[in-house]
Amino acid sequence: MEIAQSPCPDTLTAAWSPAGFEKQLRAKGTAYHIHHPFSVRMNTGGCTADEIRCWVANRFYYQLCIPRKDAAILANMPDRAHRRLWVERILDHDGYGDYQGSSAGGMEAWTQLGLAVGLSREALWSLQGVAPAVRFACDAYVNFAAQAPWQEAVCSSLTEMFAPQIHKDRLASWPLHYTWIEPQGLAYFRSRIPLASRDVEHGLAVTLNHFTTRQAQHKALDILQFKLDILWSMLDGIEKACQ
Repeated sequence: MEIAQSPCPDTLTAAWSPAGFEKQLRAKGTAYHIHHPFSVRMNTGGCTADEIRCWVANRFYYQLCIPRKDAAILANMPDRAHRRLWVERILDHDGYGDYQGSSAGGMEAWTQLGLAVGLSREALWSLQGVAPAVRFACDAYVNFAAQAPWQEAVCSSLTEMFAPQIHKDRLASWPLHYTWIEPQGLAYFRSRIPLASRDVEHGLAVTLNHFTTRQAQHKALDILQFKLDILWSMLDGIEKACQ
C-alpha cells in the first residue's frame, strides 16, 4: 500500500539529528487516538455500558490482527538479531510456554476484559460485533505491514510511543467511572505499559538508523501518520457503530 507523502522537501536540506528526528516523531502524538472525542468521553465516564462493550468487541479485532501484522514484518526481516527481538511481540499476544496466567498472552487478557464488561467469550471471538469500518482499517494495516519494506513497517509501529499514557488513563479513570467492570479485567492495560516501552526502544532504533536523510525522515513521519489515521479511523467506526 502506498503512503501519501508530504510535499518533497529540498533534497539539499540537512537531515535532522537523531534527537531532532525523534522529537519530530514524538510530536505526532498530538494526533494519537487518545484525543479522539469517543476516547475522551470514554475516559471521563461518558460512555454507557453498551458503548463500552461495543468498543471492547471492536478493538478485539485489532488485537487479533496485531500478531498477524508482526508475523508479516518478521517474514520480511533478513537479520536474525532483529527477528529475535521482533518475535517477542507475537508471543506477547498469542502467548507462550504453558499459556497460563501472564503467559496466556494479550488476546487472552483482552478476552478477560470482554468477560469483565459482560461479553461472553463466544460472542467476542465470533467477531460478529466488529463494524466493517474497523475490519477494513485493521486489514489495511496488516496488508501494509506485509507489503512495505520491513523498516517502514517497523516505523508504523511507533504509535507505541504514545500508548503507555492511554493505558494509564484507563487504569486511573475506569475504576472510578465504571465500577461495574470487574477490576481483574483491566489487566491488559497494566501489562502493556512495560511491553510498549520495550517495543519502542527497538522500533525507534530501527527508524532512527534507517531514515537518515531529510526526505526519508519526512517519509517516516508520513508512515507514522498513516498508522495514527488507522487508529483514529477505527474509533470513528466504533463511534458510529455505537449509535
